Amino acid sequence: MKLSTFDFDLPEHLIATRPARPRSSARLLLARADQIADRIVHELPDILQPGDRLILNDTKVIPARLFGARHRMGETGETSARMDVTLLEPQADGTWTALIKPLKKVRDGEVIVFSDDLSAEVTGRADGQGRLRFNLAGDDFDAALSAVGAMPLPPYIAAKRPADEADKEDYQTYWARHAGAVAAPTASLHFDGPLLDALRARGVQFTHVTLHVGAGTFLPVKVDDVSEHKMHAEWGEVTAQAAADMTATKAAGGRIIPVGTTALRLIESAAQDGAMHPWTGPTDIFIVPGFGFQIADGLMTNFHLPKSTLMMLVSALMGVDPIKAIYAHAIAQEYRFFSYGDASLLLPKG
Repeated sequence: MKLSTFDFDLPEHLIATRPARPRSSARLLLARADQIADRIVHELPDILQPGDRLILNDTKVIPARLFGARHRMGETGETSARMDVTLLEPQADGTWTALIKPLKKVRDGEVIVFSDDLSAEVTGRADGQGRLRFNLAGDDFDAALSAVGAMPLPPYIAAKRPADEADKEDYQTYWARHAGAVAAPTASLHFDGPLLDALRARGVQFTHVTLHVGAGTFLPVKVDDVSEHKMHAEWGEVTAQAAADMTATKAAGGRIIPVGTTALRLIESAAQDGAMHPWTGPTDIFIVPGFGFQIADGLMTNFHLPKSTLMMLVSALMGVDPIKAIYAHAIAQEYRFFSYGDASLLLPKG
């Protein structure tokens, strides 16, 4: 299957740079099989059925964007260079992989200073990334990072404006719990307390899972034949209780509806032959048209980048031609796209 299959033209003005306020006032494109309707996120209690179970990713985004300086002594005295660092993933040895710009202006063994409290030694460089060992760990590191770090906004937002204090709340889900993501599970950003209360009153149930979203979610697909693409791995966990709850919902005739592609990818990784199992570890599952879904009956998700792996995922769920029609409708009706944009609820079985 060719990459061009998943391409479309998106007007620049439809890329959202701020979220809807309140969160649940965002628009919701409801797609049931071959039917499309324009709704609002706060209408979900009228759309979902008692016994449905929403799967929520409770990862917490860390303020992974850091700005600092590298200082160096040379023949002419001390020189410095400004450094732009985005943390990617913690390693077992206590270091972090990171995007460091400009990488060519730093050497192994040099220290990047971010604040009076926080600094990091460059312990290695490879494949366009660096490896950093911070001077702090545990709660001290978390506190220092929170004080100076900015939210790692997606490139298509960061190109239009810098992150600010509002993003520390806006780019975090209502139920964020386990720190470790460098990108938000953005479909979840539409939920707030009143909406969750209304869904509970409707008889909708919730299960939390954890998938730490990595920066790889924004990596472009660089091959024309999508079967040659290698997915990035992300760490996730489905507890035994979460697996049991999903199994019980299916047995009772309820629907399993992940909120976000991250939750969907994780539960499909943990499902075998239609049965859920506990899962802890990395997943690099790649969902493309022809994929056999084992557990998910639908998906709530935002609108995705052209030619992205997430466009392939929603095409696998709904079908290539139906997704093209859904996106054409969204563009014609001027839905807001991407991380801070509007939502869709995709229900392939009606």
